[in-house]
Amino acid sequence: MQPVIYYCYDAYCGWCYGFSPVIKKIAEEYKDRLGFEVLSGGMIPADHPRPVSSIAGYVSQAYKTVEERTGIRFGPDFLWHMFHPEESDWFMHSEKAAAALCILKEIYPEQQVAFAADLQYALNFEGRDLTDDEAYRHLLGKYQLQADDFYSKLNSDPYKEKARYEFALCQQLQVTGFPAVLIQTDTSKFYLLARGYTAYEDLNARIENVLKEIAEPSPNPDK
Repeated sequence: MQPVIYYCYDAYCGWCYGFSPVIKKIAEEYKDRLGFEVLSGGMIPADHPRPVSSIAGYVSQAYKTVEERTGIRFGPDFLWHMFHPEESDWFMHSEKAAAALCILKEIYPEQQVAFAADLQYALNFEGRDLTDDEAYRHLLGKYQLQADDFYSKLNSDPYKEKARYEFALCQQLQVTGFPAVLIQTDTSKFYLLARGYTAYEDLNARIENVLKEIAEPSPNPDK
């Protein structure tokens, strides 16, 4: 089987936003050698949505660390909600963004890494509320998604179930934080490549090490 990279992320994960340029570069570099699958982690379940006030105190400080380490920038429209939580109408959950990704993956699986990054840019730079259907409209043309079809699926039970399946799969893979990157080399063998933000050079080196290992012939115990 062709090795597959599993990128476990969440649309609401700030460190995943910082990691987006890294995983996009990896996906482009290895597109002809590896499969890529983005899995949404369900950091904020839909049955336990959170008001902005639940994270604003932390994010209003932590975003600076993410910027300094990754070089990414958070936009003023996003940061307004973090600095004015009492005025924000955001009530966050991960399910709708995960369902949107599931729709895209069925039609254009080769673009799922880019789409996940665009979802995070929409939230963290443009300040779009990913629980609002309109937060996705600007991406439909870019990804050639038909609006009626997209929106009928976005709020449907089957796609909510697909999103929840991905949340469960991340748990099955024993992912406890985001971002996380694994590579599957056969039906039962996984390597953990990254837990938390990882620089491109480090992730690239780990992938090459795994590919080198699986390319080497197994030693013959009879010789």
